[in-house]
Amino acid sequence: MVLTRTQALGVMLISSPEFYCSNEILSITALLSVPQIFVRPANNRKAADDAKDVFAHPDGDHLTMLNVYHAFKGLGPDENPQEWCWENFVSYRSLAQADDVRQQLKRLMEREEVQLVSTDFEDPRYYDNIRRALVSGFFQQVAKRDSSGKAYTTVKDDQTVVLHPSTVLKHESDWVLYNEFVLTSRNYIRTVTAIKPEWLLEISPVYFELSTFKKGDIKNALQRTQERMKRLGGR
Repeated sequence: MVLTRTQALGVMLISSPEFYCSNEILSITALLSVPQIFVRPANNRKAADDAKDVFAHPDGDHLTMLNVYHAFKGLGPDENPQEWCWENFVSYRSLAQADDVRQQLKRLMEREEVQLVSTDFEDPRYYDNIRRALVSGFFQQVAKRDSSGKAYTTVKDDQTVVLHPSTVLKHESDWVLYNEFVLTSRNYIRTVTAIKPEWLLEISPVYFELSTFKKGDIKNALQRTQERMKRLGGR
């Protein structure tokens, strides 16, 4: 069964306490539920890109959006949030809307007694835990870098895709999770975050059962990952 976007977000929210980051996943879910928060006017693209780089996280777009939201919520009482958004090329309307969505979802989680927790920000696992939680919801939207190193292949449906130019991913990751598939002159994936293949096998073992994969680069890579995990587990 293919999860809809709403179902994937729901699974991610419900699973997030297991990864000690339900507060952060609550924010990311809200940000994914509103129009794009970044503004890139045609007459000022360079300044917009420079402003985005200030918030950019090397592992990708979801964590970058979270950085923006944390900065937005951290504004002091003397600061003008609309002016701050204008100066930083982000949409005040989208961020304010995300704030409203987050409050609604938070009330729902509290009613359903879903724990609201966070990993300590100083903990080196802070961002990894968030990325693992993203995998719990969007494990069906994963791609692996192909042998050329210039494109990716989506898992299971074998579509050749490239990263959208808007991504902030700062390193060449072999595996990525994405939220949007954009078809223009090329197949792009957008809103992308780097992940680790062992997370796929740990978090969604049924979907990534190797017997369901046809022969090829993706199956071989997952088999190598599985063998490495077994070796490490046996130590």
